[in-house]
Amino acid sequence: MSNYRARLKRLIAERAVRFGEFILSSGQKSDYYVDLRLITLDPQGAYLTAKVLLEAIGADVDAVGGPTTAADPIAGAVAAVAGSEGLSVRGFMVRKEPKGHGMQKRVEGPLEPDMRVVIVDDTVTTATQMISAARAVERELGCEVKKLLCVIDRLQSAREHVEKAGYVFESVFTIEELLAEKRKESKSASQ
Repeated sequence: MSNYRARLKRLIAERAVRFGEFILSSGQKSDYYVDLRLITLDPQGAYLTAKVLLEAIGADVDAVGGPTTAADPIAGAVAAVAGSEGLSVRGFMVRKEPKGHGMQKRVEGPLEPDMRVVIVDDTVTTATQMISAARAVERELGCEVKKLLCVIDRLQSAREHVEKAGYVFESVFTIEELLAEKRKESKSASQ
């Protein structure tokens, strides 16, 4: 595990994992929630997320982006950190529906046909929004989707849905890893 990944894992467990009763964007109920925007919109968290994703993305990618709003801070951080390291990785975002004014685009950002892209998201349950974003980028811009990459896989069928749709799926963490880290942290704090 890279130092960046280990630091990000601790940060997420410490600041973003919550227990209670929650309704997920998939409509499912859950007794825990990971508010990853507490990480991706924080300077240290955004930097660590970008470094870890750059390691996972690989060298043959031109752009990263995904379903708005969860993927927006991730794509921006990855593009900024990549640029600071002399890499040319652009960011983009994909709306659920085309904008009703202006250019009326669903996909926003400096993408060009035939670019190699990675679809990113924060916490994924079924990956429906990621798959929709991947199809939009392929259909509307003719980009090549290399993989779908999330920060956290809740282990509730995302991989199966993504692979059935014909894409490669990767996650930085599983929810099991983060819940174990949270329990370890809670145990240490109570001693």
